[in-house]
Amino acid sequence: MKARRFRDLHGILLLDKPLGLSSNQALQAVRKLLRAEKGGHTGALDPLATGLLPLCFGEATKIAGMLLGSRKAYVATCRLGVTTTTADLEGEVVRERPVPVLDDAAIERALARLRGRITQVPPAYSAIKREGEPLYLKARRGEMVAVPAREVEVHRLELGGRTDDSLTLYVECGSGTYVRSLARDLGEDLGCGAHLTALRRLWVEPFREPAMVTLEQLQQASEQGDEALRAPLLPVAAGLADLPVLRLDEARSLAVAQGQQIALEPALAGLHAVVAADGRLLALGEAAGGRLRIVRGFNLPATGEYRS
Repeated sequence: MKARRFRDLHGILLLDKPLGLSSNQALQAVRKLLRAEKGGHTGALDPLATGLLPLCFGEATKIAGMLLGSRKAYVATCRLGVTTTTADLEGEVVRERPVPVLDDAAIERALARLRGRITQVPPAYSAIKREGEPLYLKARRGEMVAVPAREVEVHRLELGGRTDDSLTLYVECGSGTYVRSLARDLGEDLGCGAHLTALRRLWVEPFREPAMVTLEQLQQASEQGDEALRAPLLPVAAGLADLPVLRLDEARSLAVAQGQQIALEPALAGLHAVVAADGRLLALGEAAGGRLRIVRGFNLPATGEYRS
């Protein structure tokens, strides 16, 4: 059998992750189709969850951590009256309680307490590491896992629909927020418990209106040839679309490429997409005090992306 040959491939693919696959399983399936040498994802989605999973390949992996910390939006469905070990439908039922008669005002009061900067206890069955090991492995062995609370940001939490025993929620949140924990805590506040039954990620900044592709579409594209397969791949610069652009002349482009510091206008501040004179994305840089600090340098060909 002919060995699969992997290659240098740079860019971001907006995958519509299917139900039942872990984020790493989805990444590896796409990586094999693209034959990409290096790849990473930008924050795990549970196997239960579907929706946007930005995958970074090649030089784009250098900004995966930044995308991991970005604001995200979800549609979540939770069932009232049933609490599970994992706070979702994959866990074992640990308690059942009757669902009280709830009006929209009571639900809104409970939702309001979960908005803003809140303290949240992540699920024991989570990928958070303790002593170098994910907590879910300890929990599966039956070990008592004390999960420390942490602060998270919930920008929006709204009721989208309801039945007698379920709620559909729209969630916008920051990095590290567990929607499973929001469902669990909402249920406790309503006096009946709850667990997550469905979760779909709608967007991740800066991909607010993502043109997602499915694994099936990628498989079909692979049968049409490499050009069709690579068509959905976005340039690395797409991951920096929310940042201001700092354009350099040839001399300063060369200096930055050689790892040298350059002087800037003192008024410039914050992160910038640093662009070379030939239109290449050269670096992710931070301007402060009239100097440019390179946060991440990129080794990319000139694509014309930033040519005016």
